[in-house]
Amino acid sequence: MSTIKTETLSTPSNATVPVDTVVNGTAKAWVNFNGTGTVAIRRAFNVSSITDINVGEYQINFAVAMSDSNYASAITASDVTYGAVPYLFGNTGDASTTSCRFFIRSNYTATPPAGDPGTCHVTFFS
Repeated sequence: MSTIKTETLSTPSNATVPVDTVVNGTAKAWVNFNGTGTVAIRRAFNVSSITDINVGEYQINFAVAMSDSNYASAITASDVTYGAVPYLFGNTGDASTTSCRFFIRSNYTATPPAGDPGTCHVTFFS
């Protein structure tokens, strides 16, 4: 494998961006998937598969491992069945360099029950 070392990237119109922004400031993995029934990836980057652990609980498996397990994740979800439903998201603490488990709970009652949202989006930054 070859390595190119530079400090700045430039477009043909001379717009520039520091390489450090590209390397350290962009998502290292993301996925848009169907969370109901048989989970299915719609689109993804650096995600090899999704495991449906339980109702509202999933594991994202990375195609290329993260450099360490101290990455950040951003999770969103929606479901046309319930309309504009607020969701509660959380990491289950099972983050590794090769996968991350998290839960999504619908919050349409006082006690958030487990729920499988129709559309899930998860992005990882490292």
